[in-house]
Amino acid sequence: MNATALAQSEFDNRLPPRVSESPLELARAEWLYNATEQLVRFGADVKVQLRMRSPRCVTVAQLELAADELANARQADFEVGTPALGRLLVANNCGRADKQAAAELLGQSDHPFGKLGELAEALLKPLVSDALIAQAEDDEL
Repeated sequence: MNATALAQSEFDNRLPPRVSESPLELARAEWLYNATEQLVRFGADVKVQLRMRSPRCVTVAQLELAADELANARQADFEVGTPALGRLLVANNCGRADKQAAAELLGQSDHPFGKLGELAEALLKPLVSDALIAQAEDDEL
């Protein structure tokens, strides 16, 4: 077997990297998914309240601003090649949802909740640790 074939064989038989499945990582991922769904799909603010501390929130308004800034930046950089904003506005005015126009304005994403899910996760990640602590505090009661 020549060196190229040997290298290809080793590459083909390589195992994927280990995935952390610690209880903490699973809890973090579950909370982040649920909070993202609450924000994106249900349009509800996410609030984390620790004992004896002020609540921390990620609001739908913050997500809307992040989406607005992303869409404006993509338009300014000529990344949107159709009148997607106009289509979105007209569809909304007629009581229809135009997910294709929204996706074009925000960009493609493999996230289960699309680009809005990515934006929501970025806003929510700083709250994950406190959220898990707050859940533990609530469980103590």
